[in-house]
Order: sequence, then structure tokens, then C-alpha cells
Amino acid sequence: MEQLSTLKTLITGGAGFIGSTLADRLLSQGNTVTVLDNFNGYYNPKLKEKNVVHHLSNPDYKLYRADICDVESLEKVFAQNKFDVVVHIAASAGVRASIQDPQLFVQSNIAGTLNILLMMQKYNIKKIVFASSSSVYGNCGEKKFSEDLCVSQPISPYAATKSACEQLLYTYSKLYDIQTLCLRFFTVYGPRQRPDLAIRKFIELIENGKPIPMFGDGNTIRDYTYIDDIIDGLSAAIDYERTQYEIINLGGGSPIKLIEMIALIEKVLGKKAKIEKLPMQQGDVEKTAADITKAAQLLNYHPKVDFESGIKKFIEWRNANGKSQ
Repeated sequence: MEQLSTLKTLITGGAGFIGSTLADRLLSQGNTVTVLDNFNGYYNPKLKEKNVVHHLSNPDYKLYRADICDVESLEKVFAQNKFDVVVHIAASAGVRASIQDPQLFVQSNIAGTLNILLMMQKYNIKKIVFASSSSVYGNCGEKKFSEDLCVSQPISPYAATKSACEQLLYTYSKLYDIQTLCLRFFTVYGPRQRPDLAIRKFIELIENGKPIPMFGDGNTIRDYTYIDDIIDGLSAAIDYERTQYEIINLGGGSPIKLIEMIALIEKVLGKKAKIEKLPMQQGDVEKTAADITKAAQLLNYHPKVDFESGIKKFIEWRNANGKSQ
């Protein structure tokens, strides 16, 4: 396999939070990056435009405004380029949104992923890195979630689609010799984070003196992962070549309770939160906690940014880039 610095990479969903940050990293290393994104209205598309604008004049960067569910558009992307690896991040996201519109999630996530695999098969592309999710574990009772746990009990359509995609990817890996890494992300946060996600939402509401919604009693637990650590894991996965199919957790390694998360944001902002207590939401899991032993072994993955440092970095970025970013 070629060295990382020479790879031609397709990033689906490459204008979003994680995809655009990965594009920054790969381009800085001398790679050629092609981004495919549909700039949909799930959140303000202007935020995605800001994520990509600084690359549009880069000859090593190409942007396609297209949807993975549009086979004709996909065909053009694959016909016009020769990719070494596909990083497939594009998806309909959000546990609660998936309960409201499950058909959209099945179409975007499962059918869209199949479309990518059909193109890879047709154009003989032999490697894919897939963005999966910790939500596949459902309400797992284990202290730490390891990749060999059964994930047959998802509690949201979003989680079900991610689990289904992992199986679909396994099938195509076996049928067509496509090396596949499914990376299960655990609650990613940091610069460019989607505005609907809790950390960004809470920071903005607290800054503006508005109440934050707290679903449940505040004792739900999440394993928060800073964006730079996720990008380290993705970069290592792109370069990985030892085995044919792997599922690997990428987490922060230090889960904390919701009430602790709020307290830490209060501390960094120097401002108290007004809390609106609400019942638990359908589809929300009680806990996520990544066992990252396998990631350390296979990808030399060692998260470097603790939660408090990550919150500080995120707030610094918002202050430097304008709070409407």
C-alpha cells in the first residue's frame, strides 16, 4: 500500500464537523482529497460552507455537491476520480431525529452506504473506513463497551442503521476483498461541532443566560471524545493494512455524568447554568463507555485531550472565530 502522503481519499460527508476536520489533516500531509456532501438543511448549511471555503482554491482539493442516495451523481464522482480509500462519514445523524423520521435514516444510512459499496465494487476500490457509532451498543450493562459485545439490541433507528451498515460492510468485505474498518465514535465534540449536539448547545445557552434542557436526573454517562483524537484515529485507520475487517472503538476513555459535564462547562465559562429538568428521551442510552484497548493495539490510538482541556479549546475556538460559527 502507498504511504499516507500519496493517498487519494474520498470523504463522504466531508463538509461536516468530522469530515472537514479530517480533510484539513489529510491536506496538511500532502494528500489529495475529494469531498462529497449534499449540504442538507439538518442544520444551517452556511456552517458547512465555512468549513470548506478555505480549501476551494487548493488544487489537491475537489468538492462535489451531491447526495450518496443519488446514484447518477455518485457514478460521476467515481468515474472522474481514482480513489485509494473511501472514508464514509455521510449519514443522517441524531437519535431523536431518527425516531421522528426513520424512513429517511434507512434510506440515507443503509441504502446510501450500499450505493457507496456498489461504486467501490464497480471501480475496484479496495479500502473503506466507516464512521459507526457508540449508539449500536444500546443500553449495554457492561462497565466498558468492547467491540466483541453483542449489538443486536439498538434502541433507536439511528443505532439500528449503523449496526446494519457494519454487517453490510462485512458482507462486501468478504465478497469483493474490500479492506474495511468500522470506527465506533463515542460522543465527539470540539471546533465545528454540530449546533444541535449537547456540548455546543449548552455552552451557547449558558452564555446567553437561557435555560439548558437536562433530560433525566443528570446521571446519564457519556464518553466524550475530542475531535483531534478522533482525527488521529481516522488517520491511523486510513494507514492501517494488517487485517481485512475490523470494528474499533474510538472514545475518550474517561466517561462522565451529565451533571458533571454541566458543572465543568459552568467552571470554564465562569457562569452558572439555568437547568430545565425534563424526562428521559426515547432512544437515549443510559451510558456509553469505550474500551479503547483494541484501538491502542491496532491503531496506536491514545487520546490526548482530557474533557476540561477540550471544553477550553472549544470555547477558545468559538471566541476566536465568532460565536455564530
